[in-house]
Amino acid sequence: MQPKYLTSLEFDKILSRAAQGVVCPEARGLLLEEQPGDTPQAVRDKLAETDAMTALLIKNGTPRFDRVENMKHVVNRACKGGVLSMAELLELARTLRNFRELTTWYHITEHDALCIDDHFYAMTPQPALEKAIGQAIVSPTEMADTASDTLYDIRRKIRGVENSIRDKLDALTKSQQAGKVLQDAVVSIRNGRFVVPVKAEYRGEVGGVIHDVSSSGSTLFVEPTAVVEANAKILQLRNQEQAEVERILAAFSAQAAELEPMFSLGYDAMLQLDVLLAKAKLALEQKAMLPVVREDCAFHLVRARHPLISPDTVVPIDVELGKSYDTMIITGPNTGGKTVTLKTAGLLCTMACYGYLIPAHETSEVCVFSDILVDIGDEQSIEQSLSTFSGHIKNITEIFGAAGPGTLVLMDELGAGTDPAEGAALAVAVIEALRERGAKIMATTHYSELKVFALETPGVQNASCEFDIDTLRPTYKLSVGVPGKSNAFLISEKLGLSPAVIERAKQHLSAEDQKFDTVLSQLEDLKLQLKEGQAEAERLRATAQDALSQAREERDKLIRQGQAELEAAREKARRMAADVERQA
Repeated sequence: MQPKYLTSLEFDKILSRAAQGVVCPEARGLLLEEQPGDTPQAVRDKLAETDAMTALLIKNGTPRFDRVENMKHVVNRACKGGVLSMAELLELARTLRNFRELTTWYHITEHDALCIDDHFYAMTPQPALEKAIGQAIVSPTEMADTASDTLYDIRRKIRGVENSIRDKLDALTKSQQAGKVLQDAVVSIRNGRFVVPVKAEYRGEVGGVIHDVSSSGSTLFVEPTAVVEANAKILQLRNQEQAEVERILAAFSAQAAELEPMFSLGYDAMLQLDVLLAKAKLALEQKAMLPVVREDCAFHLVRARHPLISPDTVVPIDVELGKSYDTMIITGPNTGGKTVTLKTAGLLCTMACYGYLIPAHETSEVCVFSDILVDIGDEQSIEQSLSTFSGHIKNITEIFGAAGPGTLVLMDELGAGTDPAEGAALAVAVIEALRERGAKIMATTHYSELKVFALETPGVQNASCEFDIDTLRPTYKLSVGVPGKSNAFLISEKLGLSPAVIERAKQHLSAEDQKFDTVLSQLEDLKLQLKEGQAEAERLRATAQDALSQAREERDKLIRQGQAELEAAREKARRMAADVERQA
């Protein structure tokens, strides 16, 4: 599916929301670059993994998971003899902790085998190495004294020599002549050696080596002769310390190299679990469910909600295509939800193919289209000198190049932006040509000609988005089987346009248009009556169901009561027989 079509359906926004739940940068890349399933079974497998992870997330809560990056590259470098830095080893320890935390999280609750088990079993925790690194390395730049006995001994000696130097220099700074020759009574370090700040004019008063000069030249940082040997000892010990640190890092690096190839397998599995966790978090946020994946190119969405509309305001719709009809013509007033219906159908089918649970009832059915071709939105372009009509025709031309069996075509305001008569004729011709190619089609329009075309053509179904004339607000409910009215006259009247103007406008309608408008009004009335009848039937059905349930409960109660009385009678008879037997 082309990126521009995915963007038209706003699937990029779904990916962006899911990516917010990803922890590792590499997993984010996997999620954003993921390809859809190309067969029904491949889509079922993707959805099953997300559903299994969602169930685990509900039962076990969110696992502890740290951000790590490029660790396969780091361990591969260790395999080639490279020595890892302290920062890289800490990152390795975090990765091993992820392995341990995820496998522990998986076993928090008992459950049957899951389709994602292989990901968890691919990770091999190394608690001993993880603990050793954590104890030896304090930060990305500091190793603990206790990393080895040798390092501890060297650092102990360094501290002893440093203390002796400080004692000698403290005595110098507190002497009687210190105030005269020293700029400040402080001890500092220059080039790794302890020095004191001597005034330039008193350089000859303090014997030793000059290691630095202040920017003004008035202060010399001198290493007194009394501590030169001790400073040299410290440098020697520092070299020993660095050598020991390098030895410890090399030892840890060798242990890291020994983890391959198990580490790479576990790392890949961890990234896949990170992706699945992000999908599961999004599913819980959207209250999404696992749909049925059909083998044919037909879908039936029950109580489907657009995932980018607030749950407080979104209106669920029922929409299907591909079973008894392959084309749906959606009509109704502006802002009535026609475009949202197109996007909901296309977006939910797309989400399912990428392994995302969909915000719809669990009885919903989706399918795998070879492509979803979209022409939604105002295609006007100043840079390309395209009008809205030209932009739509350019898109439709591209759609013709890709349409065929197994494709879904979504077209918004088909034929708009030009002469109404020509636009309607062109819209009918486009739909006929796409149907000949075997495509499934959903299109929105205001043209009465397309409503008539849907009424007269087998396999083409009318649908309408309802509009409340009293409140001038759309209800966003989709009614399948009945064409909708644009209600331009009623809306204009409600908004204050002169009745005389509206009456004159009605006179300009042709007799056929007036007759068709009357038929649509009658259909609207019939639709309302049918809805009322369905509501009443539903109420009566619910009442009857309650009465039946109560009758069944009463029957079961009487049966239990009769069984209890029968058992009591039998027990009484047994006691009477026993009494007679004893008397006899």
